[in-house]
Amino acid sequence: MSLKKSLDRLLHETTETEIAVRYEGSNICTWIGFKHVNYVVEEAVLRHFRRSGLAARELYERHALGVELVDLDTRIFTALHMDDEAHATVTAEGDAEGLRFTVRLAVDRDGKRTRAVTAKVKVLLRRDDDAGDAEPAEALEQWTVDALHAGHVLDLPEIDPAGDVLAQVVEGRNAFAWKWRIPYMYCHFTERVQMSGYLRQMEEVVDLFLADRGISIKTLLDDRSWIPVVPHSRVRLLEEALMEEELYTVYTVENVFKTATYTSRMDCFVIRDGAVVPVATGTIIHGYATIDSRRDWSLVDFDDRVLQALNGTARR
Repeated sequence: MSLKKSLDRLLHETTETEIAVRYEGSNICTWIGFKHVNYVVEEAVLRHFRRSGLAARELYERHALGVELVDLDTRIFTALHMDDEAHATVTAEGDAEGLRFTVRLAVDRDGKRTRAVTAKVKVLLRRDDDAGDAEPAEALEQWTVDALHAGHVLDLPEIDPAGDVLAQVVEGRNAFAWKWRIPYMYCHFTERVQMSGYLRQMEEVVDLFLADRGISIKTLLDDRSWIPVVPHSRVRLLEEALMEEELYTVYTVENVFKTATYTSRMDCFVIRDGAVVPVATGTIIHGYATIDSRRDWSLVDFDDRVLQALNGTARR
């Protein structure tokens, strides 16, 4: 099949497929965490490419093009559970800025198909640095880039790379910061951090933040059977972060809405050649639920202890 015909299928045909959620994502009872929900979304997009004749492996090995999810905006309406088969529907549109997809996930509940997730995904095709022997792909040139570059400026104070970077990014802010060496298993196409790596980063920085504020996930589980729940997350890649660089992640609480949810922002950057380079940003909304049984949970309001921790006013 020609690239032009495959592209036409990618842009104008709808893919419907069944995707099993990963057992690994069932961390508390049988509910699937937001990270693995996003993994299902990612897999749905990759299957859409594959069924259109533009499989990620073929694009890379033949045309030296890496499929890069650069924007993943996901809303969760119904929790996914262990052993669920998510019915995924993928539609696409192309524009000058990237290949854009809408992914809808549904699950069967009590004999009815129920809306579970809606996600918006943007994809770019990143040309490999060693592309000398690659077959041309003119039909895809509109969405092909030589490097990921969004030109985004992080909402952080001015940073002196020679000073204590972690202290600078949290001073006077309701924030937590973490420095971390990027391992190979968070990367793809040999050296670049991929979208799933930033999802893992977002999951871990939330865990570290809550522990730092004295309300770690296990603490609230032990005290009152509360668990964090995520109705919305978004991650955007801005530049390329590379294997074994040191990644700085800043987690900032932006808004606590009454006693129901709070919104936080994740900003990631590296220091390269003495300069701060923003590489990713994202937002995540959290609430809390109490475990009613091994199969059921219900949303709860924040109490004073949790509110003070989230607002940074708790006595330590």
